[in-house]
Amino acid sequence: MVVDVIQSAAALAQERATQAFLVLLHNRHSTRGPFNSDRPVTTQQVKLILEAARWAPTPDNMQNFAIVVVDDKERLEAIAKIPAEMSETYLRETYEHVSFSEAELTHKKKGTLASIYPRAWTDPEAWNPESDARSQLTLLGKAVLQPQVLLVVLYDSSIHSPDSKGDAIGLMGLGCVMENMWLMSESEGLGMHVLTVFQNGAVEKQVQHALHIPPLMKIAFACSLGYPAEPADPYLRVRRELEDFVHHNQFGHKDVLWSATTPACFPDQTS
Repeated sequence: MVVDVIQSAAALAQERATQAFLVLLHNRHSTRGPFNSDRPVTTQQVKLILEAARWAPTPDNMQNFAIVVVDDKERLEAIAKIPAEMSETYLRETYEHVSFSEAELTHKKKGTLASIYPRAWTDPEAWNPESDARSQLTLLGKAVLQPQVLLVVLYDSSIHSPDSKGDAIGLMGLGCVMENMWLMSESEGLGMHVLTVFQNGAVEKQVQHALHIPPLMKIAFACSLGYPAEPADPYLRVRRELEDFVHHNQFGHKDVLWSATTPACFPDQTS
C-alpha cells in the first residue's frame, strides 16, 4: 500500500514536471519590445544561463564555442554605434514568410505576422536607398542599448565536427546552445532577443575589434537579455499540426498515432 502511494505520488510529480516543461517550451518567444532599464539582470541569472549553455550537446562533446558577456555601458555604447543595416536579401527573403492578417497566418501555419516587425522591414518601398524610411532598417543601437546584458556567442572556426560538410553538425550544436540559453532565460522571466545581424561580415569585424575577439573565433549570434518593459501584447503564434510533418515508418505514411490537439496545459495560442 505504501509503495503504491509513493509510486502514485512520483507519477503525479513527473506529470506536473512534464506539463511545466511543455508550458515553458510554448511560452518561449523573442522579446522584440523595449526592456526595463530600471530592473537589472542579476549575476546569478547570467550564471544560470551560462550553465545551461555549458551543458548543451555538441558534436563529439567538442564544446567549440565561447561566450562574451557584455554588461559594461561604454562597450555597449560602442557596439550600438556600429552601422548594421538590414541587407535587401534578408528583407526580401523575410518578406516571403510574413502574413499580413491573422487569417492568412492561421492558414499557412508557419511564418510570422508582418506587424511584429518594424514597418520598413515589410515595406518594399522602404528598401530603396533613396527612401525616407531607409534609416528604420538600422536598429543595432536600439537593440543593444535597451537590454542591460549582451551575450555574444562565438565558435572556433579552426575546428569542425568529423566528416561534416560545412560543419553542419557543428552548427547544430550551436543551435542547442541557443535553445538551452533561451529556455533558461524564459524560466527566469527574462526576455531574450537573438541578434543574427552580428554574423553580418561588416558588423562582425567591428564587433570583433570592439571586444578583442581573435580572428579564428567567429560570431554565431548574439543575445540581448533583460526584463521586458511591459507584458508582451498577445499575438497569434502558429505551428503546423503533427499530421503536417509526421510520417509513420515510411515517408508519406500518415496514420499518425499521436494526437495533434494542443495539450490542455498549453495557454491559448494568442497569449
